Amino acid sequence: MLVQYIKRVQEVLWGLPMLLALFGTHLYFTIRLRFIQKKIPQGIYMSFSKKGQGEGNISPFSALATALAATIGTGNIIGISTAIAIGGPGAIFWCWITGVLGIATCYAECYLSVKFRKRNADGTYAGGPMYVMEHVLHQKSAAVIFSLAVVLVSFGMGSSVQSHSIAAAVTEHLEISHEIIGVCLAVVTGIVILGGAGKITKVCTCLVPFMSVFFLGGCLFLIWMNRDVFCETLFLIVKSAFSSESVVGGIAGTAVMTGMRIGISRGLFTSEAGLGSIPISAATARTESPDRQSIVSMTGVFWDTVVMCAVTGIAIVGCMIKHPEIYLKAAEDRLCFLAFSNLPFRGSEILSISLILFAFATIIGWSYYGECAVQYLGKGKGLQLYRSMYICCVFFGTVLPLEAVWGISDLFNSLMTLPNLFCIWMLRKYVCGKES
Repeated sequence: MLVQYIKRVQEVLWGLPMLLALFGTHLYFTIRLRFIQKKIPQGIYMSFSKKGQGEGNISPFSALATALAATIGTGNIIGISTAIAIGGPGAIFWCWITGVLGIATCYAECYLSVKFRKRNADGTYAGGPMYVMEHVLHQKSAAVIFSLAVVLVSFGMGSSVQSHSIAAAVTEHLEISHEIIGVCLAVVTGIVILGGAGKITKVCTCLVPFMSVFFLGGCLFLIWMNRDVFCETLFLIVKSAFSSESVVGGIAGTAVMTGMRIGISRGLFTSEAGLGSIPISAATARTESPDRQSIVSMTGVFWDTVVMCAVTGIAIVGCMIKHPEIYLKAAEDRLCFLAFSNLPFRGSEILSISLILFAFATIIGWSYYGECAVQYLGKGKGLQLYRSMYICCVFFGTVLPLEAVWGISDLFNSLMTLPNLFCIWMLRKYVCGKES
């Protein structure tokens, strides 16, 4: 009953108005910023360069790594699988478009958060949409709503969804109860997050490069194996975005609107462009200008959605075309596992390890976002309570039904997105006109 109610609310919040708001925002800033996406190569270079670093808490690369740790997660594996299963191959197209256009929105929200960040008494910096809403827009209520939404999203998308996926990956190969997995995962998570922001950043910086290369290697190998249907795969993805199309009867083949809704919501889930989370880490980076760090931070959307999600989707759809018989009765979250089973060397194990690493990195990254929101709400108080609740959510996520976990996550995403979009629209003159 509760799951059905959440699903109805989710469908309303992620209906046409939200899709238009997101696409409109992405398109507006893409045009006004004269296709800022063209600076992606420059952003990639600057993320590794030590030049241009000013005052801040962490290096630009560490800020980017923390953001990527939070964004590169189950959305790139389970999320893409469910998107194709529910919305058809065309969902990949809309997910990719959301990522490409979302780069501009990511730049805009990061620019505002870095420009109007706050210096604490101890010399450290704090920032994010909540500080912009309160100190620039003078909308304290919007700042509180956003911060509460950040906490809720961290409990849902940040911890519960990820721990559920880890449990599924482990039980794929080992006969261990979800409860035991939940306890072990909660303990490991506690060890990291109780070490503070420094330990969180260090773990994220180490995990992100390794896990990304590890997973992408498997996907690219699958694409190479199915290179004879590569063009057909791309054509089907684009064609299905504008018409009902099915690769396998009973799995993918839904209305265009459903494909758009699922694709865009999954695109936001993975890239977080417009969500308001990436600016929280960007605001703490050592940088000499808001423009510089914003260009670095927007590369996170490029790596996560434009590259990772697109490659994952192409790998899955290619395998569906090549081996349609194994997908006839496949579960929504199993498509990527079935694709990796075609690898000649322990494909299932490779994917499971990738998923565990992705999900754990996201758990750690989102705990940082949640702590920043709690610090804003409680003026430094309540961190220990939050950490305890977060660890509990890590455990409960392993035993909750998949549908409930995803439904709650999409619901919380919308509650976080609305005030953030309001903020960047109201202050767009600072981004587009670079006003002081």
